[in-house]
Amino acid sequence: MTSSRASLEKDPSEVAEMFDGVAKRYDLTNTVLSFAQDRRWRKATRKALALRPMDVVLDLAAGTAVSSQELATSGATVIAADFSRGMLRAGAARKIPMVAADALHLPFADDSFDAATISFGLRNVNDVPLALSELRRVLKPGGRLAICEFSTPTVKPFRTVYMEYLMKALPAVATKVASNPVAYVYLAESIRAWPDQAGLAEQIRAAGFDDVAWQNLTGGIAAIHTGIATA
Repeated sequence: MTSSRASLEKDPSEVAEMFDGVAKRYDLTNTVLSFAQDRRWRKATRKALALRPMDVVLDLAAGTAVSSQELATSGATVIAADFSRGMLRAGAARKIPMVAADALHLPFADDSFDAATISFGLRNVNDVPLALSELRRVLKPGGRLAICEFSTPTVKPFRTVYMEYLMKALPAVATKVASNPVAYVYLAESIRAWPDQAGLAEQIRAAGFDDVAWQNLTGGIAAIHTGIATA
């Protein structure tokens, strides 16, 4: 996809092609567009999972595995999975075990992982309840889940400014640094269409997770939702 973007219906082949197209400069673009907050968000996600050296953790929608590399600093064994082969190729130098995988049909056995995370990827699947249920399936009972995703700023004036940035400034900045700037128009639209913190928490509970909670990051621009897989 060079001149179009994935629709909000999120056709899997279109979304995969879109991410293949932005893979080359994806990490740089994210750092610029988030004003370097992406690094802090990755560290917060690792801490939220409370990983131990003997844990095996799934990093779903891992992209170039920069998030996986952060998780690996805990000493846990990290498996990076993504359905964009272009993203995985772009991150191959990080030496993290990688698997091409569809979030709706994970190629892992039941009860395979002690922990699982998906950062800024759940928003791009076309069946969120199914993706959450797949994460529950591959987690051991009692396994920990952390979802880091864009969310809704908690202060109304800031929320208004942020939404203006998404729809106007973000695509303009992406034009300067991204390998496929048009894709970032879709990304901005998908953020606006995403449920707020409480709405996502309810979906996580419905998928079979207990103790669901969230912590806001950067005033609610992003949030980390956590939960424990039910027995």
